[in-house]
Amino acid sequence: PGVVGVKWASPTPLRLAEAIRRADPAIIWVGGLAEPWAPPLCAVGARGFTSGLINVWPERSVAIHAALAAGDYAKANALIAEMEPFEALRSEEGNGANVSVVKAALALLGEDCGHARPPAAWPLSERQQAKLRDALQGWGLLAKEAA
Repeated sequence: PGVVGVKWASPTPLRLAEAIRRADPAIIWVGGLAEPWAPPLCAVGARGFTSGLINVWPERSVAIHAALAAGDYAKANALIAEMEPFEALRSEEGNGANVSVVKAALALLGEDCGHARPPAAWPLSERQQAKLRDALQGWGLLAKEAA
């Protein structure tokens, strides 16, 4: 009683499908592993996904969600593939760069919200910062002269 939603943060879509099958049908299930895991988790019943990208490029996360909601997995996967450099950076340092990359991206976009708290990897290395800047520029979010 009182549970309205569950964040499933495990790369186990078949177990998620079983949990959904056994649970109260009123419970909303959300994929908790960001956009790369959204297609398989949505395919078995998750209704959405967590996202770090939504802070940086909300239109992209919304477009991925819309594609999944429409059952257009090819489009969702294509949109996700374009954001791979961002997710690859977030997964570095044993996922310790997860929040750090989002905060560094926001700072590059002029929305500095401070540093990531320990145990996060902070600051980003020069290599990580350059890859992040390249991704933001490639997406048209950051002008070359702003870098």
